[in-house]
Formats: sequence, C-alpha cells, structure tokens
Amino acid sequence: MGSSVVLMRTICFAVFLGWLLVWALIPTKVYKNTWTPKLNNKLNSTYFREQGTNLLLFSFPVMLIALLGCVYLHLQKKPNKLQSKRKMRSPRLFFSQRPVLVMAPLGIVTAIELTIAVMFVAFLIWSLANYLYVSFGHLHMHKAGEKVWQAKFRSVSLRLGYIGNTCWAFLFFPVTRGSSILPLVGLTSESSIKYHIWLGHLSNALFALHAVGFLIYWAMTNQMAEVLEWSETYVSNVAGVIAIAIATVIWATSLPRFRRKMFELFFYTHHLYILYIIFYVLHVGPAYFCMILPGIFLFAVDRYLRFLQSRNRARLLSARALPCGVVELNFSKSPGLYYNPTSILFVNVPSISKLQWHPFTVTSNCNMEQDKLSILVKTEGSWTQKLYQQISSSVDRLEVSVEGPYGPNSAHFLRHESLVMVSGGSGISPFISIVRELIFQSNNNPDYKIPNVHLICVFKKSADLSMLNIMLPVSDAPTELSKLQLQIEAYVTRDSEQPKTDTLKELQSIWFKSNPSDSPVSGALGCNSWLWLAVVIASSFVMFLLLLGIVTRFYIYPIERNGTEVYHYSYKCLWDMFLVCVCVFLASSAVYLWLKKQQNAIEVKQIQNMEVPTPTTSPSSWFHTADRELEESLPNQCLVQATKFHFGERPNLNKILLDVKGTDVGVLVCGPRKMRHEVAKICSSGLADNLHFESISFSW
Repeated sequence: MGSSVVLMRTICFAVFLGWLLVWALIPTKVYKNTWTPKLNNKLNSTYFREQGTNLLLFSFPVMLIALLGCVYLHLQKKPNKLQSKRKMRSPRLFFSQRPVLVMAPLGIVTAIELTIAVMFVAFLIWSLANYLYVSFGHLHMHKAGEKVWQAKFRSVSLRLGYIGNTCWAFLFFPVTRGSSILPLVGLTSESSIKYHIWLGHLSNALFALHAVGFLIYWAMTNQMAEVLEWSETYVSNVAGVIAIAIATVIWATSLPRFRRKMFELFFYTHHLYILYIIFYVLHVGPAYFCMILPGIFLFAVDRYLRFLQSRNRARLLSARALPCGVVELNFSKSPGLYYNPTSILFVNVPSISKLQWHPFTVTSNCNMEQDKLSILVKTEGSWTQKLYQQISSSVDRLEVSVEGPYGPNSAHFLRHESLVMVSGGSGISPFISIVRELIFQSNNNPDYKIPNVHLICVFKKSADLSMLNIMLPVSDAPTELSKLQLQIEAYVTRDSEQPKTDTLKELQSIWFKSNPSDSPVSGALGCNSWLWLAVVIASSFVMFLLLLGIVTRFYIYPIERNGTEVYHYSYKCLWDMFLVCVCVFLASSAVYLWLKKQQNAIEVKQIQNMEVPTPTTSPSSWFHTADRELEESLPNQCLVQATKFHFGERPNLNKILLDVKGTDVGVLVCGPRKMRHEVAKICSSGLADNLHFESISFSW
C-alpha cells in the first residue's frame, strides 16, 4: 500500500507541474504561433469546437489529480497503528513552515507560503510581460485613425483581464471544503481560506484595472457605446460591466472592517458569487471558461453535496450550558463517521436563520466517543446569543442542520516530542479534542511515546474557567489520565481573586426529545466518502464531456457548418454552465440516494435502540445540575490537580516558550489575532530552534 500511495502522489505532482507549465507557456510567442494552430487543428473538433484544446490542457489534468487524490485519501483515511519511535522531520521542512512575516493584513505567513506567493506574483508578471510582448509585436488597430499608444493602452487593459482569469483558475480550490486536492499538500479548507482572500483581492484589483482601462480607452476613442454592446459573435461587454459591478460589491463587503463589524452584510452579499460567475462566463466566453472550469466544477460538486447533507435534521441529544455563556451541543453520530482533532462543523438553526451557517470546533474525539459528536459554542454575536437563549429556555427539541465535519487528514500533532498549546477564551475548543486524542492514544498505544502537553489558557473572567470542565468527555468508560503528562496553566486577566464558588462545577445539562425525522450526523457520502466522491467527480465530468459533445456536434455545429449562420456566443456559455449544473446534480443525487437507501435500515435500528432520558416530572426539570458522580470522579480530580490558576495577570509567553525543553516542540495557538501574532513572532525570532509554530484560526 505504501508504494501505491507514493506512486499516486508522484503522479499528481508530475501532472500538476505539467499543468503549471502549460499556464506558463500560454503567453509566449511559441505557444501562440506554433502550438495553437496545431492543437486547434487536432483538438477543436466538431464535438467541442473552440473548447477542445482548453478542456484537454486545463480541465483534464486537475480532474485527474482530484480523482487520484480521492483514492490516496481513502487509503490514508484511517491511520495505521502508531509506531513506537517517532519519525523526525527534516530541519529544512521545519524551517519552511516557520513564520517569517507577521503583519496585517497578510497575517501570519510562513517561509514556504512567502516563497510560493513570490513565485506566483513572478509568474503573473512573466505572463503579463509575454502577453504584451506578443501583442505589441502584432499590434491590431480596432478603429480607423486610432493611435499606436491607444492601441497599446487597450492591449494592456485586455491582458490585465487575462491575468485576472489566471487568478480565477486557483480561486475556488481553497473554499472547496471537501477537497481531495488540498490534503495532498497538507492543507484544509480552513487553513487555506487566506489564500482565497489573497487571490480574491488580487483578481478583483486586476479586473478593476481591466474595466477602468477599457472605459478610459473607449472614452478616448469616442466608443462609449461599446459599454452597452452584447455581441452575438464575441464576448459581451454588458455582461462584463454587470460582473465587475457585482464583484465590487462582494469585494467591498469582504474587507476586514465590514466582515468583522457587519458579518451578516458580508455573508449575504458574498452569495452574489453565483450571479458573478454567470455574467463572468458570459463575458469571457466558453474557451476561457474551460481554463478555469476545474475549480468551479469541483466547488459545485462540493457545494451540492453539502446541500444534500444539510437537508437532514441532525439528532441533537443534549447540551451542557456553562455560566460563562458557553454551551456544548452533543449530537448523535454515525459510528462510521471518522474525523481528526481540530475539525469543524458548520451549523444551521432554522428557527434563528434559515440561511446563516456558522462554523464551530468539534470537541469530541472520534475514537473515544464513537456514537457522539460535540461542539462548543460561545455567545459572542447575535446568532449565538439567540441560540443560547433558546437552549436555556428548556425547549423540548431544537431543529439543527449540519455540514461536515471538515478537518485535517491526520493527527499531525502526534509527531512532536512536546506540545505547547496557547488559547484565548473559546480558542481552547480545538485543544479539547487534541487532549482527548492524546488520552486515547496513551491508553491504547502503550509503546508509543505520547507528547508532553503544556496547555496555557487565558480567560477574561473567572466564570470562563468552567470551560475546563468539558476537557474530559461524558462517558461510562473510565478515563485514565496518569499516562498523559498534562500541565494546565489557566490565567484570568480581569479577576484578581479566586472566586468563592467552585467554578469548575457550575455546569448544567439539558436533554432533548428525539424525533423520528432526525438522523445521526454522517458524511454526505457515507463511510467510504473519498471513493464515492471519486465516483461523483468522474461520472459527472465524463457526463459533462459527453453531453457537451452531443449538443455541440448535433445542435450547434449544424448551424455554423456552412458559415452563413452563427450560433449566439452567449448561448454557448449558457450551455456550458447548464450542463455543468445538470451533470453535478444527476451524478451527486444518484450516488447520494443510493447510499441513503442503504443507510436507512441501519438508522431505523439506531433510532429504535437509542436510549433517551425521559423526564419524571415536567420538561422544565430537564435543566438540572450535572451529575455529581462526574464532577467528583477521579479523572476530574486529576485534571484539577494538573491545573495551576493565575488571577489578575497575563502569561509571559516569551519566557514560557523559550524555557520549554526538548528538541521538537510543537507550538499551537488559537485565540485573538494579537495573541496569535505574538506567539508567531516568538517562534520566528530565532531565539529557540526547537519551536515549531502552527496557528489554528477560524476567524475568516
């Protein structure tokens, strides 16, 4: 199995390099004058017309990588038994992942990210320079009496649009949550959101220059009527104007100031991307659409599968409410659903908002809690406050829909000799799942050296300390902590004295009634989700090629065959988008319904056998103090003994991190931006070579 996995990764890497090479050659004179005529003659057949070349060179390679990635991830889905000896990574790899730039608005940038970003910008400059070199060598005058400098100005404006289209080829990969491509390079959709933001700003800036450039050109040459032109034989200028107008709205509301202070405005306007794509494709045409098709196609598959998963109501079993305004939601989970620590779950509560989805960290451990999935919600915004109020009002049942969970492909933090985890407020959530995973591994893999854990959690008030009470799962099985070297330091910044009451015990539980229509949380494509995703991607893409060939050969080509008639250029674009949607819908729905039919019998048995707490009095009595047995259990006593409290002070992170002993120390941080940046600067200062930084941030 190991050799096949290496072979697949090698093939994917080789295909990806070839795909990048084609992108690099497109602007060159050799490609335009030598390769293009030959390729068009062989590939642009009566079945695909002007799209044939781009489908083979730009669409097919990425779809092949996506398929191989699915097979690779299926083989890697469940980790093998941990080895007793930890494999040390190369110092060069550690250096490449060390933060080298910590500043707004870029955030925390590692050495390898900075290198790739510089290479990408250099690639765009190379492409623009070659485009202009070829264009200026064969300058075309578009109007009688047009001056040379005006023609060159138009050429520059047009080529800026070409470069923006190159950015679009990569734009949708980071936001494809169930991507089979991102894990190949060790990324998740959450960790790569910043790449989407960077590409979005860059592409919008290029498209803005492209649009303004043409407006200036048309004004200089008295052709302002071109703004309203919708050509039957070429691209639509009106569609381009509409697209850039929509893009401007999306761009403006996605700026940090709007996104943080007016999240709902950002959230709803961002859904205009559907109209943006439609008018963008109408503007660039079918041939250029095929250049950026893979990202949009894979995103469409992922988005529709998420839609299918969210149609089911998740079975919410119970909730644990903390006095600090934090609530833990516990869902029933399909035993076959596997996820790694630090995964996130997107949640929708129709009674609050039918459209809003919010991501929350999964605190449960897949190995320790095989039939339950838990998330932690802190009341910080209007949506979470309404959720907390509904739960606190002793409701019998709460309708919830979920998407996910999504997360890393492996428990990569286990490779370190020691772990230092720094959290701020609810940033402790992902570390709860890590601690639980370490507890499980320490009890089930005695030959493996589990990393020493030093958890530094910073809270504003003493009431927030109650979040430590959910560090351990609610389980009938005993939890052994003695094998795990865990040290917790809790800092309370705004309270100078320890509270008189025991904050760690102020926990309340709420049980919810079950409903036959609710179902356990499970993946949209079941247990073997990666293999089924490969089936969906392959079948939908092949179906798209077949239908496109049939429509082009037997409907469009007969109209254009004699050269006397021209099929409307925009209609070709609409056909492409329509066929993509139809094929994704048919393939995804067929696979989903097939798997759903197989799971129905299992879910019915689970519903019949599930034990749900039954109230002995009124429903209001379900809101009660947590079981005293749990609070006074031995594991909780060990947890309290491992915790050191600091009131009225902040941690000296510089001293703590630099004093950590060991050759391989993983430093994980999750919390406010200021805290993440501070830890990143310490790790990148060069004062300690043993610190290996990783930021966990969901504030996008």
